[in-house]
Amino acid sequence: MKKLTLIASACLLLTGPALAQETTLRAVSGFATGTAFSRPYEALVQWINENGKGVLQIQSVGGPESIPPFEVGNAVSSGVVDMANVTAAFYTNVLPEGDALKLAQTTIQQQRENGCYEAVDTLHQDKMNVKYLGRTGDGVNFHLYLTKPIESADLSGLTIRTTPVYQAMFEALGATPVTTAPGDVYTALERGTIDGYGWPIQGVLDLGWDEQTNYRVDPGFYQVDVEILVNLDKWESLTDEQRALLEEGMAWLEEQNANNAELNEKERAAQAEAGIETIELSEEASATWLQAAQDAGWESAMAVNPEFAETLQGCFQE
Repeated sequence: MKKLTLIASACLLLTGPALAQETTLRAVSGFATGTAFSRPYEALVQWINENGKGVLQIQSVGGPESIPPFEVGNAVSSGVVDMANVTAAFYTNVLPEGDALKLAQTTIQQQRENGCYEAVDTLHQDKMNVKYLGRTGDGVNFHLYLTKPIESADLSGLTIRTTPVYQAMFEALGATPVTTAPGDVYTALERGTIDGYGWPIQGVLDLGWDEQTNYRVDPGFYQVDVEILVNLDKWESLTDEQRALLEEGMAWLEEQNANNAELNEKERAAQAEAGIETIELSEEASATWLQAAQDAGWESAMAVNPEFAETLQGCFQE
């Protein structure tokens, strides 16, 4: 019995530290579970949990039903949650410079090579107390969706639901902006309080908005940015092995951006089948449209932080 006790004690001593090393991160998504911009995050959680047994696990606490989208930035910054899947448009109240991330015309892999990633990460750490782990959404553009047709780039007389992503652009084109959470868009369309909304090419059908949408305006503009953020205090408390696992998982997730071209085409076909007609602006109107997007975007970025905006201009453009 004494020998058995000694063996058992030795086993506990050997396994105890290994078990104690495993850390669980509490994570939240700014998007509803199962929708277009939550699915990549959900895939990352699954990848980490499968590859990080005994090292690191992620416990997803849900989406907007847990924390309102525009509060997710505060939650991960303050440590209410350890990790978040959220677009910068939802946390400009914490980091106004984040609005400029939509202006990227390069991939996240290119940004890691040309210095953009480091600049964005440093800003997030210094001003928001988070580690900018990486981003998804490369190759996914935004569009204007409407209940009534337009014939030019002039949006005068239209009330459009916006976020900081495209508010300045739509205002420059004459629209009256209204800011609401995604969960309120369907009702606003149904009641006629808005004439349309901005949203990426992906995800409209996930939210059921196609039932109240008649048109999508092409061409698309800007590029989706959905960030994976980790509270900086938590990040620094992790072991080298745990941080390396998160970085490896993020690199794997960013490789999946290559699938977005195919997903975009499937979404276009699904929207057409759902009855959403495409409004193709003329060459002249398209030029006005895209120029307004770039001018408004960079003007806003320069007004917030000229030095940071100039850095991004040097590495966000191909």
